[in-house]
Amino acid sequence: MNSTPIEARALSIEGAWLFSPPRFDDERGLFVAPYQGPAFAEALGAPLSVAQVNHSVSRRGVIRGVHFADVPPGQAKYVYCAHGALVDVVVDVRVGSPTYGRHEAIRLEASDYRAVYLSEGLGHAFYALRDHTVAVYLCSTPYNPASERTVSPLDPRLGLPWPVGVEPVLSAKDQLGLPLDKAEVFA
Repeated sequence: MNSTPIEARALSIEGAWLFSPPRFDDERGLFVAPYQGPAFAEALGAPLSVAQVNHSVSRRGVIRGVHFADVPPGQAKYVYCAHGALVDVVVDVRVGSPTYGRHEAIRLEASDYRAVYLSEGLGHAFYALRDHTVAVYLCSTPYNPASERTVSPLDPRLGLPWPVGVEPVLSAKDQLGLPLDKAEVFA
């Protein structure tokens, strides 16, 4: 295996990062390490403590999120696409942040295994672009339903970049998500 390091780049929202690992293809198939602890710690100045790993499978048109957890303790996430393709969205739901209400969208695909990291207090959502899209999340804390909050992914104030012409598929919980200005009481 080549020792080419993973590339890390800060996104426009403080606490959000894009990681691009090298991919090694040969006659057997491919090898990639989507998460590399030393590269993560070097970029952010601290390691990622992983308390839970989530794996979701979605059909085309599914939107999951916008989810965030009360801070403290919050829940940081390191997300990559293991199969298919998705539009991953980081939303700044931190009241008082200079980028409050803004979002950044990144296309994640199994062909490149790029990953998005979002620190505690940031909202997360994604849109599955293909059937059988698999998203893997490394989470800093276990799921705690009492502290999880949902902002409507269809809130016009956010203007999230969902594809047009496809009716989005939302869970019952996400359909009940609050507009950002009503969710501020939790941030």
